[in-house]
Amino acid sequence: MPLIVISGGGTGGHIYPAVGLAQAIVKIEPDIGICFIGGADRLESKIVPQHGFRFLPISVAGFPRKLTWKWFSVIGKACRGFAQSLQFIGRLKPSVVVGTGGYVSGPVLFAASRLGIPTAIQEQNASAGLTNRILARWATMAYLAFPSAANGLSADIVKITGNPIRPQIVSFTRSPETYKKLGLDPDRKTIFVMGGSQGANAINQIVIKMLPELAHLHKHLQLVHQTGETDLQQVKGHYDGSPMKHVVQPYFDPIGEIYSISDLMVCRAGGMTISEITACGLPAIFIPLPSTPGNNQELNAQVVSKSGAGVVVNQQTLTGQLLAEQITGIIGNPNKQKQMSDASRKFGNPHASEEIAKFILSLAHKGLKAKIS
Repeated sequence: MPLIVISGGGTGGHIYPAVGLAQAIVKIEPDIGICFIGGADRLESKIVPQHGFRFLPISVAGFPRKLTWKWFSVIGKACRGFAQSLQFIGRLKPSVVVGTGGYVSGPVLFAASRLGIPTAIQEQNASAGLTNRILARWATMAYLAFPSAANGLSADIVKITGNPIRPQIVSFTRSPETYKKLGLDPDRKTIFVMGGSQGANAINQIVIKMLPELAHLHKHLQLVHQTGETDLQQVKGHYDGSPMKHVVQPYFDPIGEIYSISDLMVCRAGGMTISEITACGLPAIFIPLPSTPGNNQELNAQVVSKSGAGVVVNQQTLTGQLLAEQITGIIGNPNKQKQMSDASRKFGNPHASEEIAKFILSLAHKGLKAKIS
């Protein structure tokens, strides 16, 4: 059987598509070999083993956007990471190496290309990140979530597939047991506020100011709020003083369970967030993170907004009152909510993981045949 190496990390937005892709590959070919290479002290070093996959650590560091003295230490780490990647890949002899972005995938895929091993990249956003733009020069294939990410890439390697989400995301159906488990009311509309896996302070503060604006609707609405660890106690204190029925936690897992009972999202606009919620057919109010490289979240949100599946609001001008008006404008209009939900479902691709997995397996078997011959 061929061996596939996967690399991507730094944030959940790069790690979870890698895990979703690995799970889809194993589902098709259970005996396939999968090995991850990632940062020794990064988030992937914890998440990947938790999902049962082999993990090999390397030295990694992101290059500062501005010229500083830190470049010297970063260059040293990058060189060590490249040398370690050459050693691991030379020993493993994989049939294909796949990168899902983040600076950790740079030395891994570059080492593979120097050793003559086919490589593939997967890009989650509407505009390709710096690492993927560089790696695309040597890539055999590029699997993209948005057509706009193909700008500057060779048309010969591009396939528009959507993002590889974890299969369990769409495995939940709306169930009375879920409402009961969470202490929620199935007869009320559920708003899911999610700033990301680590929360978002700006969104948390806006929602705190929004609660009094929605208080008069407390018999019709309920909120589920993922705060992150840092703001948990502060946010909970404000909810406890509100009549609004609520569930507040730092992180929800499995998150698919929460998606299954949600009627509207208030969230960031990362590529994986968009892929998950559109696969579940959820309308959204997007609050893009202003500081993302290349303005990716704003671009992502605008693409979904044009499809009719969401609305985009500016974090810097957003107030609690304005957010409350946006929520009531959607939830209070059943036809609009349904139209947005239908558009979201049409935009999403819950089978992207399987599609990309089949492509990767085809590359892997071709690579294995080439090695044997």
